Formats: sequence, C-alpha cells, structure tokens
Amino acid sequence: MSTISFAIVGCGHIATKHIEAIRNIEQAELAAVCDTNPARIQEYMKKHNVRGYLSLEEMLANEPDLDVVNICTPSGLHAPLAVQAAAAKKHVIVEKPIALTLEDADRIIQACAENNVKLSVVHPNRFRPAVTELKKLIDKGLFGKLSHVNATVRWNRDQSYYDQAAWRGTKAMDGGVLMNQAIHNLDLLYWLAGPVEEVQAYNATRLRNIEAEDVSVAVLRFTDGALGIIEAAATVYPQNYEESLSIFGETGTAVISGRTANWIKHLIFKDIPEKETAKIMEKVEQDPYGTPGHQHIIADMIRAIREDREPLVTGWDGRNALQLVLTIYEAAEKHAPVKWSHHKEVVSTIVRGVY
Repeated sequence: MSTISFAIVGCGHIATKHIEAIRNIEQAELAAVCDTNPARIQEYMKKHNVRGYLSLEEMLANEPDLDVVNICTPSGLHAPLAVQAAAAKKHVIVEKPIALTLEDADRIIQACAENNVKLSVVHPNRFRPAVTELKKLIDKGLFGKLSHVNATVRWNRDQSYYDQAAWRGTKAMDGGVLMNQAIHNLDLLYWLAGPVEEVQAYNATRLRNIEAEDVSVAVLRFTDGALGIIEAAATVYPQNYEESLSIFGETGTAVISGRTANWIKHLIFKDIPEKETAKIMEKVEQDPYGTPGHQHIIADMIRAIREDREPLVTGWDGRNALQLVLTIYEAAEKHAPVKWSHHKEVVSTIVRGVY
C-alpha cells in the first residue's frame, strides 16, 4: 500500500509533535517543511532530512504529489494557509484552534468542502484512553439524564513561555488560556454533553504580562438543561497541577483526573456492578496515555483518505470548540449571559458533512 505524503507549514514547537507522529506511522511520509524563517528551515531540513521552502506557494508548486498539509503556524495565520492548501487539492490538518474568528473558520471549512478535500482539527484529547472509555459509557446511556459536568485546567505557563515569541498571548495571533489550552477541554464538554445554549463567564489577566486572559471561569447551560463549569488557568504555581473532567448523571458518576486527565478517579453506575467498572479503571491504568494524540489524528486522516470518509475530528468540531471560546469571551466582556445562537454561521451556504 502506498504511503500518504505530508508537509508541515510552520516549524515552531508544535511542528515537532506532528513530525514525530508522522515518523511513527508506517503509512505516512514527511516530504517537506515550510517556514518564513530561513535559519529555521535549514535546521529542519538538516535535522529531518526533508525538502524545505520559505513559502507555501513555493512548496505547493514544487511538491505536486503531496497528499496532506499540516498547518502549524500561529493561530491567526491558519485560515489563509489552509485555504491555499485546499485550493491546491491537498487534504488539511489544522492545529487547534481552527482559527481565531468564526469567519476564518468558515473560510477553511468552505474551501475544503468546495475542493473536496478532507479537513481535520487537532483535538487529540478525545483519544486519551480514559476519555474514550467515558465516551463509550455516555453513548450507552449509562449516566441517564445528565445533571452537570465540570472541566478544570490548572496548569502553569510562566512568563518565559509567552516571551518565546512576540505573538504569544496576543489576541490577534494567539489568545490566552482558553484559546490555547482549555479549548481542548471545551471540545470535550461539547462532544460529551452536547450543544450549548447559554454561557456566563469571567476572564482575567492576573499574573502574566500578556494581552489575553491567563485565568477564566465560565458556566455553561446545555440545550437539554444540564449545566457545566469550566475553570482554566495558566497561573498555577509552580507547575501543571491538574486537568480533570467530571460527569454527573441520574444513574452514573465519573471523574477523570491527573495532570493531563489521564486516569479514572471515580466510576460508579446504578446498572453496572462494581467489579465491571473496576475492570474499566484497571484497563485505563495499564495504559493511561495510550498512543500520542497527534499520532491518532494523523493516522485517522490516512484512514479517512483511504476509506473516503470524514475524519473523526472534523472542521465543524473545531468550529464548535472555537465558537464556545468566543462565546465565553463575549460573556466575560459584557458581564452578561450570551446565547450560543448569537454567533450565527457566517457562510450560510456551507452544508455540514459535505467533505
């Protein structure tokens, strides 16, 4: 079976995770990298033994056999690059967030739909063993009617993290703890508990010298009436403390905890014997991290291409997570509840599931 050829656009920190994932998949090949920094391109070409380019236009012109383009640039640059790759008939993987505005997210989704190429957004937390087990249990209806859900991101990103590049922590190119870290957890809340009806929130910039928020607390009301809470901070001293996810239902309770939400702390159901839940917890404990999330995303893109189906994490999934972040931002700014429906789709002609 022939390999699927990948190219990386944007050779920053996150690109290394994409490259490692590609190299660990037998059916994947890293063909080229692209960055506007000449020194960085030379470094990556030498280190990874690949061809390098200073622009996406140059790379697309010289690499006609590319299958997939991975967008790993600062978030504010995702849309024009993803649209350009789609126009060249390349499948697209976009790092989270899909974009910083709904207009840009819709541009990406529409470009991929019009050019009949696959689009996936990097939300790898869905593939953590503890989370996948939780999703199975929810889909089986074992929690019954949900009461409320809770997600926490109690992490540390010190000032040196933001000082690595001028764009970090800016609203135009990056965002704060919600857009950068907690967007993964908001994606999980939406994926597990369903569509959101309304949001109330407070954001603050307390301890970091950045434009965007470094701490946020929001309350969500889902369309079925269940409630949710997201607590996100990049200010926890002195290091990452905890990432957790809790689901409370009429007939079940689950709490996932650990520094990266990687183990099941509590799991109890009305209709499942304790010995059965113990087996699930033991299964996760034996392999708490599983295959790296980026490897899941890339391997799934390969399968989606071969099977001509949508990736497991679609552009619409990325858009939903982005919309939730933006709704929290608006609620915090207005000091008032904001309805999800306030953010209408910018491109009304887009049909879900066409790519």
